[in-house]
Amino acid sequence: MTPSARLSAAIEVFADIEARHRPAAQALKDWGLAHRFAGSGDRAGIAGLVYDALRRKASSAWIMGADTPRAALLGMLAHERGLDADAIAKLSDGGRFAPPPLSEEERTRLSGVNLADAPPHVRGDYPEWLDACLAATFGEERVDECVALASRAPLDLRVNTLVAEREEATQAIGEWSPQPTRWSPWGLRIAVAPDAKSPAIHAEPAFLKGQIEIQDEGSQVAALLTGAQPGEQVIDLCAGAGGKTLALAAMMDNHGQLYAADTDKRRLAPIHERLERAGVRNVQIRTPRSSSPSPAGGGGSGRGPSRASRAQDVLADLAGRADLVLIDAPCTGTGAWRRNPDAKWRVRPGALAERLKEQTEALDRAVPLLKAGGRITYVTCSVLDEENGAQVRAFLARHPAFAAVPPADVANALGERAFLFRRAALMLAEGVLMTPRRTDTDGFFVSVLRRH
Repeated sequence: MTPSARLSAAIEVFADIEARHRPAAQALKDWGLAHRFAGSGDRAGIAGLVYDALRRKASSAWIMGADTPRAALLGMLAHERGLDADAIAKLSDGGRFAPPPLSEEERTRLSGVNLADAPPHVRGDYPEWLDACLAATFGEERVDECVALASRAPLDLRVNTLVAEREEATQAIGEWSPQPTRWSPWGLRIAVAPDAKSPAIHAEPAFLKGQIEIQDEGSQVAALLTGAQPGEQVIDLCAGAGGKTLALAAMMDNHGQLYAADTDKRRLAPIHERLERAGVRNVQIRTPRSSSPSPAGGGGSGRGPSRASRAQDVLADLAGRADLVLIDAPCTGTGAWRRNPDAKWRVRPGALAERLKEQTEALDRAVPLLKAGGRITYVTCSVLDEENGAQVRAFLARHPAFAAVPPADVANALGERAFLFRRAALMLAEGVLMTPRRTDTDGFFVSVLRRH
């Protein structure tokens, strides 16, 4: 496909995303199935255009004076990729498979890109309704923080120290030129060009042997900040597919006991194969039990217990035994906008309210599981205070037997990297906040809450 044909295809896919309010990955997959002539390089190039347009959706609309798929792609080419009006006109010349030629107004707008007078949500490319939430976290720096959140993310890998050293894994995937990550002693980073195909990591022998896992460096650091130790009793309360469970198992060197649980057993499905591949031997998986109807004449609603109560039930025998409970909490995912740029345009106030409720339930479920002196590590991939500091403050008000560990002390888990990390990350009263702008990771909040 020619560059012009790729641009036309990207406009088509973007229109499908907008019209059907669907994830970009699904729209791109369907386009590829319907256009099997397109090679893998073409599909990667089209995906790069679509994702970049989603990153710069608000600013492109401002630049072009229109909120259309065409405007989104043309504005992105100028603002994100730095093409001038002449270069964009060559791509949009009306030829075969090319978009229609630029109008005079489009050429004028593309010749004078200027966001100086745009409101913060346009310059930062985020939904306007989130402006107050982001201001509560970042104040006047919210535009710069969100510009970084709108950037492309690298590919980060975690070396599984149960079976390999970082140098060994680096050599195994040397063709991708991986570089050591700044904060995580386990991490490797691969730079991926905007139009390039992502490395097929899942097909690499190093992956198949359990030597590496795909995991953002911020997520690796969040696991490190738990301070999990060999021999401890640890519960991963929202384990999902097991990314942090695997990291904790490596930290514990397969000693002690690690329990992986989740309120939805479907999310736990991938964990079994991942644990086997990684050589993990100290994990028990606690799958939620199926709900049962209320007893006859019981006066109930006719429904079984809630997911939360079922999750608590399968952990009942662990009450008062845990040294550490990790809560990798369900959240809006605002910290992962680099990797899911379409998600930021789909998030709604109602979704935030639902996530806040789930976070509160998870925090309260952790309390009876802990022994005296035990700790909760509360983690979100969000940059919103409502999901982070405010949740911690509310928890401490409900549970006065707990106190937040000072974030400077939490950072000590990084050893020799702690000093620079404390200067880079946002150190809040309730915890540590990583962001792409500050730490060159996804946005992660980590708070450690210790029981007296």
